[in-house]
Amino acid sequence: MVAEAENEHPPIPEIARIGIVGAGQMGGGIAQVAAQSGFDVRLLDVDQARLDDALGRVRDGLERLVKREVIRDDEVRASLARIRTGLDYDMFADVELVIEAASENEEIKRKILQSLLRVLRPEAVIATNTSSISITRLAATTDRPERFIGMHFMNPVPRMNLIEVIRGIATQEDTYRAVRTVADKMGKESVTAEDFPAFIVNRILLPMVNEAVYTLLEGVGNVESIDTAMKLGANHPMGPLELADFIGLDTCLSIMMVLYDGLNDSKYRPCPLLIKYVEAGWLGRKTKRGFYDYRGEVPVPTR
Repeated sequence: MVAEAENEHPPIPEIARIGIVGAGQMGGGIAQVAAQSGFDVRLLDVDQARLDDALGRVRDGLERLVKREVIRDDEVRASLARIRTGLDYDMFADVELVIEAASENEEIKRKILQSLLRVLRPEAVIATNTSSISITRLAATTDRPERFIGMHFMNPVPRMNLIEVIRGIATQEDTYRAVRTVADKMGKESVTAEDFPAFIVNRILLPMVNEAVYTLLEGVGNVESIDTAMKLGANHPMGPLELADFIGLDTCLSIMMVLYDGLNDSKYRPCPLLIKYVEAGWLGRKTKRGFYDYRGEVPVPTR
């Protein structure tokens, strides 16, 4: 039965060209790793300035690797030459795989998927870099749920070695194998996660962050004491509130809402203080204020 179903779809060709939607921190990082690994990359965004900024970050990241003697100068040039940027989805007409890496907003992702379907080859695979949204639900909005999968990269992508690979209920085995092969070529370790809210990493990590915010709200400790306690007492490289600022407090809240709504369990209720910070626009490093104020030379706790 499975073999017959798979034969209804064109076979997946060898993946040599990868399209990436979104030139933010994640999309730019994925573009760098893909280009370094020999893939031709098409990086799309709605804003040329974001594309230019992403290319600058990729160049800076590659040059840091040269200084550390990880790669050579000629590899920097070769990697940059493999990245093409643009504002039009038509640039994805010849790719074998597209990775959607836009904001963690389901409505935005749905709109992107509809735009992709107008130009993609029938055999092309679609992957989403969502950190929490249902793969099955997103796949159902496309014409190829069998060719749809989750590829959740960790931030910062060039330094973090993990990819969570998440099958939707309709994802076929050849799609899964093709994406695992891409992950291997990128030099990443991949783990398979079931399609449940927030998958593995964020299912464990974000409730810890949320509990740290509750600890702050209840006055058990201030920002500095909470982060210091977890760094020295649990040997974490970064305190949970510092980590929340790095992730983005809006992203943290979005993931907690997915957990709270998807699992219907009060233990996942987002902390009211986290909601207040997001309402204030204090989203962490990207807005220069979160649990720390980053507008000076040294981050200063805001509580």
